[in-house]
Formats: sequence, structure tokens, C-alpha cells
Amino acid sequence: MKSEFFKATARDKIFYSIILVFLTLFFMIVLYPCVFILSASISSSSAVQSGKVVLWPVGFNLEGYRTVFNTSVVWIGFANSLFYTVVSTCVSVVMTLTTSYCLSRSDMPGRNFFMLMFTFTMFFGGGLIPFYMLVRNLGLLNTRWVLIVTGALWVYNMIIAKTFIQHNIPSEMLDAAKIDGCSDIYYFIRIVIPLSTAIIAVLILFYAVGNWNSYFAAMIYLNNRNLYPLTIFLREILMASQIDPSTVSDPELQMRVADAAAVIKYSLIVVTVVPVLIVYPFVQKYFVKGIMIGSIKG
Repeated sequence: MKSEFFKATARDKIFYSIILVFLTLFFMIVLYPCVFILSASISSSSAVQSGKVVLWPVGFNLEGYRTVFNTSVVWIGFANSLFYTVVSTCVSVVMTLTTSYCLSRSDMPGRNFFMLMFTFTMFFGGGLIPFYMLVRNLGLLNTRWVLIVTGALWVYNMIIAKTFIQHNIPSEMLDAAKIDGCSDIYYFIRIVIPLSTAIIAVLILFYAVGNWNSYFAAMIYLNNRNLYPLTIFLREILMASQIDPSTVSDPELQMRVADAAAVIKYSLIVVTVVPVLIVYPFVQKYFVKGIMIGSIKG
């Protein structure tokens, strides 16, 4: 890339420089809120409330994190979010892979019809009220399964996985496997899945991040606070700008909750985001490969 830059014409160098400056500014605009939230979460409450925190922490203080980790609803929400994310991601990846594999087979009866039906749902839907009535009639309201079943398959992810399988696993491999007496299920488990690690990593990342950050479905279909994910409690705290002192287990911290409301808010945001940041590096190396190979081709 560096040698190509020096070989470019003067006009190309100006263009590349403008693009570099633009991307650098865009990166700084995106990065600043993240740095500010992290700095505010470890600053003193008085510095945050007075607006002294601009970029770096002022008055290093971990009071916000102490309060968050001593709040019962945070642990309830964290456990629920972890359960929903793990179970939903496993169910979604299995359903997406099986569906995309079937639709990638040219000999599947009604393949174009089913593909049209899946694509149709990306543009048209029955609406929130009919869907709520369907969930109620199925007896899924106020259960853990409502968050798992209702988002089990994302058509966009299915299309990416289908395209990946079509362009990376040749049909001749299936013919050779059938000659050796391999069944469709055995071929899918022993050949297709091991060759699809890149797209599986992408699916895990998409579904895990989406399920971890999801709050609207839980807000609509759940009434039991013991089933709320962490995002619902985060939403409540952000709207109220404070934590209920009665949910804090440490008596000393209960007296300081109201004064540290802003710091607690930022600390909880950091706690909510950290699990995703921990998972991302493990699948990042497969991300670009899976997306580019699984993208829609003409």
C-alpha cells in the first residue's frame, strides 16, 4: 500500500490525503463519546456534574462501579442477558445454517418460492399488534422463550450464509460424498459446517451483539422484572438518571447513590458494553473474510 502511494500521481495523492483526513476525523468523532463515557465513569461525581470532564478523568474515583456491582438488579439483568445471548445465539446459528444450506442446494424443491417468502418478510410485516397477539396466543408472553423464538432467524444473515455456502463449497463435493454413501445430514455436519467456520464466526458476532443489546422485545413481551435483561434496567436507570437506593446492598453506598447518579450511569454503560468488546477480538479475524465471501454477488 505504501509503495502504491508513492507510485500514484499528484492528483491521486491529494485524493488519498483527503480521504485519510476525512476517515481520521470520522474515527475521532466516533471515538470521543467512548472515551468520554469511560473517563466519566472513573471520575468524581462533582467533576462530572460540573462539566469538568471533557476527555480525561478528573478526580479518579471508582464509586460508580462499586455502586453498580452492589446493585441487585444489575446482577439479575446481567445473568438474564447472558442466558438470552448464549441460548439465542446457539439457536439462531443452528437455524440460520440449516436454512441457508437447504436454500443453497439447487436441487431443493420450491427453492425459489421459499427464498421469495423469506425475502418478502424483510420488506413487509403484519405489524406490532398482530405479532403481539400471535405471541400471546402461543403462550410465550412473560417467558424466557419469547426473546429466543421471536428473533431466532434473521433473513439478512441467512442470505449471507447461503451465498457463502454456494460460492465456497462446490456441488461436486456433494456428488463425491454421495458416491461414497454419505447422507445429506452427515454431509452437512461433517463437511459443510467445518468448511464454514468463517461465516459461523460472523453469525455468532451478529447474533450475540444483537441479542445482548436488544431491549425492545423484552420491553413489549415481559412484565416480570426477574426476567428483564440488563438493557431494560439500563434503560430505566438512564431515563430516571439514578439507581433506586433500596436495590443497593451496601448500606454506606445507599447514602451516596443520589450524589453519584451521573457517575453510576456512565459506569453501568461501560459494564454493559465490556462483554461485547471482550468477545469481538476472538472473531474479528473471521469477520471481513466471512462478510466479503458471503456478500451478495451478481
